[in-house]
Amino acid sequence: MSSTLSPVPPATVPAGLSRLLRDARALLGRDQHAAGLILERATRLLEPQPPRPAPLLPAPLLPAAVPGGLAGWQVARLTRHVEAGLGGPLLLKELAGVARLSTGHFARAFKQSFGITAHAYVMQQRMARAKRLMLETEAPLCQIALLCGMADQPHFSRVFRRLEGSTPMAWRRRQRATRG
Repeated sequence: MSSTLSPVPPATVPAGLSRLLRDARALLGRDQHAAGLILERATRLLEPQPPRPAPLLPAPLLPAAVPGGLAGWQVARLTRHVEAGLGGPLLLKELAGVARLSTGHFARAFKQSFGITAHAYVMQQRMARAKRLMLETEAPLCQIALLCGMADQPHFSRVFRRLEGSTPMAWRRRQRATRG
């Protein structure tokens, strides 16, 4: 019996999985804890997905009813794409491609449907993921920053403070004290 693995057809691999695995391999020799967190994320992408709770920023129920907004299929594809890609860069041009629109039309339609710009939405989703990681793991803030697609910990701290009103460390301590 052969021990070689057969390749998985690309259409069945969730978006971003190969990037996660490359990142984990790169970190394995330097930071096993961060590599482990990334591998946990990759494993979750491969497991059957239970019904998901509503996102922190719910998509409009009837996006087609909003004049000039995105269609329902575009909203669904974009929210899935953003969630899968939070660990890396998410450019406006890329998001517009997912929605199959020009960048200008996409930017207007996105704001019409979500009430905020695409960049603001991505940053809010990054901070929501960071909060989950801060509550569910013991990972250092520098690793959480990288797992959430931030350039580094100082960038993460500046954005977190601007959106949440406190530093990530202060927020984490406060949350742990109230759950304690």
